[in-house]
Amino acid sequence: MLRAFTARRIATAAAYGGGGITALGGITFGLIVAEAKLARRMITATPGSDPPVADGLYGGTLGGTPLSLVMIGDSTAAGLGVHTPDETPAAMLANGLSAIADRPVRLTSVARSGSRSQALSGQVDRAMQARPDIAVIMIGGNDVTGRVPPAESVRHLTYAVERLRAAGSQVVVGTCPDLGTVKPLMQPLRFIARRASRQLAAAQTIAVVERGARSVSLGDLLGREFAADPHSMFSEDRYHPSARGYAAACAAVLPSMASALDLEADVTEPPGGGILPVYLAAAEAAEVSGTEVHGASVEGHDRGPRGRWATLLRRRSVPERDAAADDMRPAT
Repeated sequence: MLRAFTARRIATAAAYGGGGITALGGITFGLIVAEAKLARRMITATPGSDPPVADGLYGGTLGGTPLSLVMIGDSTAAGLGVHTPDETPAAMLANGLSAIADRPVRLTSVARSGSRSQALSGQVDRAMQARPDIAVIMIGGNDVTGRVPPAESVRHLTYAVERLRAAGSQVVVGTCPDLGTVKPLMQPLRFIARRASRQLAAAQTIAVVERGARSVSLGDLLGREFAADPHSMFSEDRYHPSARGYAAACAAVLPSMASALDLEADVTEPPGGGILPVYLAAAEAAEVSGTEVHGASVEGHDRGPRGRWATLLRRRSVPERDAAADDMRPAT
């Protein structure tokens, strides 16, 4: 319940111009800085490395007008850590969407490594040129590591979603991943990173659902699966996902994309969803991997006494998610 109220405060501050809410509280600043510097030295990302370029037409042998998919966000959206275009999350989602829609998908990625939420405005400018039918946004990790106030992060995301929705695009947001899973982080930095990540993810959910978009929780998916098998789920830099890690995240996002476009996906939705006030749904989604949240109505009303109604959907178990991830890979 505490996370729900914190997330609602962050989202409210973003909506009304506040920026003073912090997720870090009064933990000793000097200790955090020292541990953060140590973690950076232990992360072995190659300086200046760029993710593979995956833009292009997917499912080109299929008939019909191509759907336009744009990928927006940070290094997670861009696919930093893999070696070939087909291993990027954008390519996996384009392949999967093409298979579900039975028509081509034209992919445009404007995501850039190192981006914080303030970069979304410029990325959306470029995304608009592709006239997207659907946009996928993955953002937030760099805001947490850069100690950006959560309300500021959410404000930038809110504006991006509003612009895309006003242009007629469906929007699916993969919320901030759980940075407490990064292997080089030690306590108490690991606890702080997890707490900040999940509070931001919950606040992001509230903001995007209020603006007519859908959110998918990536935090716990990356947390439990990565913790159980870090060597195969992380890339060589020990910070970004491997191809298998990206595939697990994409398999959680793809059903929400299909639903947003009113497509009949070849996946099933197991029971377990429910309708809650959006701030409670957001807090619960931040704890459970692959959980989608989108707007709902009760007896014809979008809002109740405690705010916007939202539907909570838990789409997949871990074994199902792995199978769907395999389906998104191109044939060899």
